[in-house]
Amino acid sequence: MEMIHVDTDIQLRDAFSQFEIDTERDIELTFSADAGEYEVFVRIKNCGKLRIRTFAYANAQVKYLFWNDNEHMIEIDETHEVLHNANVEVAHCEVNPYPVKRNTYMALREPGAYGHLVSSSLVASDKNYKQNIVNFAQRTLANIDNFAVVLNGGKLYIDAIGKIVKGASRSESHQKSRVMCFDDGQSSTVIPELLIDENDVQASHALTIGRIDREQLYYLQSRGLDQRQCTSLISSGYMYPITQFLSNETLQQELRAEMEAKLANL
Repeated sequence: MEMIHVDTDIQLRDAFSQFEIDTERDIELTFSADAGEYEVFVRIKNCGKLRIRTFAYANAQVKYLFWNDNEHMIEIDETHEVLHNANVEVAHCEVNPYPVKRNTYMALREPGAYGHLVSSSLVASDKNYKQNIVNFAQRTLANIDNFAVVLNGGKLYIDAIGKIVKGASRSESHQKSRVMCFDDGQSSTVIPELLIDENDVQASHALTIGRIDREQLYYLQSRGLDQRQCTSLISSGYMYPITQFLSNETLQQELRAEMEAKLANL
């Protein structure tokens, strides 16, 4: 794993790369990818404000997983540029109990570009996300998927924007958000926005926000589980998939163990 303490420009060359940010500074990271397949894991251990820029050139296929372990409030601002026939998938996992404010912008600049934003959040404080994918060219595809479990004292706000500009015909923009709450006194707001300036396109959004089914909770407790165990078990269905986002099996096992420990202490 490569440690990052200062602003860094990274040219991706290996199929799999790991980085850890550990500094008191504000940091700017730039990732560039030429044609090829890459997977990138970034653990945010300690950081001030974080600025992320990525560039995926023609025929690049890149997956980024940003895993937030920061022990204080953090602000993240990121932009992703996706060019001809490039695929970029960006996932964020938020399991720490501290506030996060994140602004994500992805531009599908050239024909055949594909962009995917994913967030998986265990919300016990203020989590504020703005996500914006813009289809600038023909035959581009955008997806946004959000999954969250909101706990006591948690406040979630997501503004998810998919925009298809005039001239970006035969493009698609889709969104899906699922949020589950356990207790009263929680706040969850998800705003799915589709801004469409072209006729020959496909666009959709699906949103589910709700409390845990009390009958389901009672059923689990009748099988000998206490309420904390029930909360952990039900939350795992929302949170575990992010641990499989990258294909590295060693990393998958490590992240699943971390997730299990987090959920066991709910």
